[in-house]
Amino acid sequence: MKVILNQDVKHLGEEGDVKNVANGYARNYLFPRNFALPYNDVTVAYFESRKAEIEAKKEQKRKDSASLKDKLQAEVLTIIMPAGSNGKLYGAVTNQTVAEYLQKQGYDIERKRIEIPGSTIKSVGKYSAVIRLYETTSAEISIIVKGQEQAEKEAAEAAAAPAADKPEETKAE
Repeated sequence: MKVILNQDVKHLGEEGDVKNVANGYARNYLFPRNFALPYNDVTVAYFESRKAEIEAKKEQKRKDSASLKDKLQAEVLTIIMPAGSNGKLYGAVTNQTVAEYLQKQGYDIERKRIEIPGSTIKSVGKYSAVIRLYETTSAEISIIVKGQEQAEKEAAEAAAAPAADKPEETKAE
């Protein structure tokens, strides 16, 4: 059955798209929830009159994804995981882990949009992941995976270094 989408439907399309779907899917899911309208002369004319409005919404989404792309590419995500002395992680960094860390930094990105090369990261090091944003726009984000013990050592060294500098400054004065 041919339908015109009345709003964005996950895994199907965007508002104004013409799609062929199964009859039951249209009758039992799309039509009752007002996600789509049947494809006929009346609905085609209705969507032709709204074409400028729909294009404006799509253009706004493109602009938003471009600005989000710039922000994400500037980010360096540091993930601290339990690891052995040889650098192998006890768990793995997956797209879900990356999504949670991005959520903590204020980005609302679905885990399905995050693509990690090899699907998981299993050792410490520097990696990159691709995040699909909108249409063909995607951002590449840098990920640094550190072992928990290594991160604690670095934090202790960083805390000890400023404490050592402060007494020297007071002696000079």
